Amino acid sequence: MTTSVKPDRDHLPFHEPTNPALVDSHAHLELEPLCDNPGSVVARAAAVGVVAVVTVGIDLEDAQRALGIADRFESVFACVGFHPHNAKDCDSGTLEAMQRLAGHPKVKGYGEIGLDFFRNRSPRDRQLAAFVDQLSLAQALGKPVVIHLRDAYDEGLRMLERAAPFPAGGVIHCFSGDRDDAQRALDLGFHISIPGTVTYKKNDLLRGIVRTLPDDRILLETDAPFLPPEPFRGKDNEPAYIVHTARKVAEVRQVSLERIAQITTTNAKKLFGLPI
Repeated sequence: MTTSVKPDRDHLPFHEPTNPALVDSHAHLELEPLCDNPGSVVARAAAVGVVAVVTVGIDLEDAQRALGIADRFESVFACVGFHPHNAKDCDSGTLEAMQRLAGHPKVKGYGEIGLDFFRNRSPRDRQLAAFVDQLSLAQALGKPVVIHLRDAYDEGLRMLERAAPFPAGGVIHCFSGDRDDAQRALDLGFHISIPGTVTYKKNDLLRGIVRTLPDDRILLETDAPFLPPEPFRGKDNEPAYIVHTARKVAEVRQVSLERIAQITTTNAKKLFGLPI
């Protein structure tokens, strides 16, 4: 399968970064409003030190758009998969098409896949079946898995434990579980990805978990255009705002911004095989 967007490699003007190199390990540049002008979004991110963005497709059509954007920009990479909301669309035919898409060299991970028992936009039985099938596919492809879990941590982690090992690794994206959930994910060899919610005043639980995560297992993400950090709550999120998340994580861990940038960028580079 090919994308409809040709890899014209937009060349953006150079900006001297004002922050150390950061990676946004999970965004959705293919969703509105970011897709309206992805060049400006990428340029704003580059201006504050973001050296790579992983944009994540959530169904077959969306994954094609994500890969089309990744093809345009050297600093953008993609993951593809059926989000649990879209598990109802995951069948043998569409999964085969997603597998072909996942073979593209700019696709660096498989996902986001998992379970969402908060929204239940796909029936639970379809979510469970799609999760099993896609875990097997990711392992066969040799790609790291990007996991979405919401109100389903125990069930989702049990499924991951049954499906282990994951030689290519994985990440629990936009982590919202408790300490035990974090430890189970770490025991699987997974990374924990920290979104802008770590900046929210009432999110002491996440900050407590962030404080104790191993240096080599922590990632940063925006999940843009969702979950903007303080002081942008109520607005659309974008990769440039990851600086605010990084600063809060540095504060919580009582280290410098430069240190957080170094470890999280190194971790993202290793997990996704990013050529940065």
